[in-house]
Amino acid sequence: MKLQLKRIFVVMSFAIAFTSCSSDDSNSETTGKLVVEFDNVYKAANFAFNTEYTNSNGEKVKVTTAKYIVSNIVLTKTDGTTFVYPKNDSYFIVDESNSESTELVLNNIPVADYKSIKFGIGVDQARWQQGVEAQANFWAEAQATEMEWGWTAGYKYVNLEGTFTTPSNATAAQFQAHTGRSAENYNYTEIALNFHEGENALVRGNNNPQIHIMADLSHILDGTNKINLSEGASIHGGVKMSLMTQNLSNMFTVDHVHND
Repeated sequence: MKLQLKRIFVVMSFAIAFTSCSSDDSNSETTGKLVVEFDNVYKAANFAFNTEYTNSNGEKVKVTTAKYIVSNIVLTKTDGTTFVYPKNDSYFIVDESNSESTELVLNNIPVADYKSIKFGIGVDQARWQQGVEAQANFWAEAQATEMEWGWTAGYKYVNLEGTFTTPSNATAAQFQAHTGRSAENYNYTEIALNFHEGENALVRGNNNPQIHIMADLSHILDGTNKINLSEGASIHGGVKMSLMTQNLSNMFTVDHVHND
């Protein structure tokens, strides 16, 4: 009888321990990590600095600076509900000259299957109106990477710079194409992208998916709106900035989602 009771006790202890372990495992997998990678291209070619690209208006550009601010990331689950990445952590500078900056590592993402992503290009007006103290760390980063004009003017949302020639003038001239807050418009833009059918991002405790987004830099100057640099090569505001901002809507596409 004692031997039988002892066996029962051992079995019950094992069951309790197994249940406890299972519960711990479940709790440890309530969140996971997600990587959003931005891969810059120029039309059909992989983007490279100081490489000559010809726009549809015949201007030939060589880019020396390519940066943009990504912000306010929102992920949509397959059931239609959304997860808003914490606002204080949701501002990034993607800089082609710094490969680490092109991969945004998002931590503590709730375990789920995600079907789409939304993000901003620039810093939203509500955030800017909170003042420099509310965003001191990011403001310092923007200053260090030349992504601001000074606090009164605010951030540069997109910074594309380089040289260009025209069909009528083969002498290279400098250009600067910036978007940001202007006297006429705030120019903050939201981008919404669906993942390919059957290619959801499966966030699990032991699975860290990567969303691979292609960013076609040619759209900044040569998108739906064609920007002629020969008509003014320092774009820091006005109508041309608004036209470039409109072009950003078609600049980004999802190439694929990679699940580990």
